[in-house]
Amino acid sequence: MIIGVPKEIKNNEFRVGLTPDSVKVLVSHGQILKVEAGAGMGIGVSDKEYLEAGAEVISEVGEIFRDSELIIKVKEPQPEECKLLRKEQILFTYLHLAADRRQTELLLESGAIAIGYETVKKGGDLPLLAPMSEIAGKLSVQAGARFLEKSFGGTGILLGGAAGVLPARVLVIGGGIVGQNAAQVALGMGAEVSILDTSAGKVRSLNDKYRGSIKCSLSGTDSIKRHSQASDLIIGAVLSPGAGAPKVVTRETLRIMRPGTVIVDVAIDQGGCFETSRPTTHEDPVFVVEGVLHYCVANIPGAVPKTSTFALNKVTLPYIIKLATRGPDAAFTEIPGFSDGLNICKGKLTNKAVADHLELPHVDWVSAIGEG
Repeated sequence: MIIGVPKEIKNNEFRVGLTPDSVKVLVSHGQILKVEAGAGMGIGVSDKEYLEAGAEVISEVGEIFRDSELIIKVKEPQPEECKLLRKEQILFTYLHLAADRRQTELLLESGAIAIGYETVKKGGDLPLLAPMSEIAGKLSVQAGARFLEKSFGGTGILLGGAAGVLPARVLVIGGGIVGQNAAQVALGMGAEVSILDTSAGKVRSLNDKYRGSIKCSLSGTDSIKRHSQASDLIIGAVLSPGAGAPKVVTRETLRIMRPGTVIVDVAIDQGGCFETSRPTTHEDPVFVVEGVLHYCVANIPGAVPKTSTFALNKVTLPYIIKLATRGPDAAFTEIPGFSDGLNICKGKLTNKAVADHLELPHVDWVSAIGEG
């Protein structure tokens, strides 16, 4: 199979779909690799390294899309990339379709087979989302701490406080991978940390795990308002796989927060879990609503592209090998949970959560992939 790796074009996105090591493995499995010139520069990898790994380096992105049967990316295709896709071509990347009707429509029009890293399942887990969730959780606190500084419009409080001065209060809404990594970094920086989660079982588990070092309790409208009013930094770490994120913090709640409070909406890829959120970029990361700073960067792990790319490749490579050597039909059948990653197939929406959120019809993956 011919596999194409285009350079990412989303604002300040420096990750790349495949590292030279991954290319070398795929070439050893008999695949042909075409990598766009400069695709690896953001992680410090030269075109020469891709050539030495066995790839062709292509200067024109149009040629990558024209010749490749399988396209490997990191972030969702931008409109100009969607228009380069063709019928039955396979795209494997993060999609986050529930928050992006336009992308959904363009992918449906393309006739391509679009597989989203974020909805591939393994048991009850999301193995291809997990490493980016870990990184985003850790970075969310770094970003929040920075924008709490007075020069950035924050309250001027240091997360860890100082001798005789109380630390900042950090609220994490959601106790999954993002939330736990955020909470652990905030705790490590000396903050007073609380986690809210809607699952009683999760809350019990977290309390057993942290033994009082992090306060864990059930989430609800009243508890969110109460904790938000007292917090300096709030991390939104709510996840509904495939679907849009629920709006758990309203504009009304913002009005009772202290001016200069910082919120970091890690769920922004899925539409955001704060009512007032809208996507921002690393170039222009924050805006203010009701006196509250909103950090809503839609590709938070892109700030550390080297770490993120290598972490992502470790989990995606086995799936890519299976796709390339066996084709999507066999790959979905042979790897449990892989078919959950199929979002769009030959003009049909196949992910129920996305379809329900966008109020569009969907079909099962077996019938969709069997057409044409």
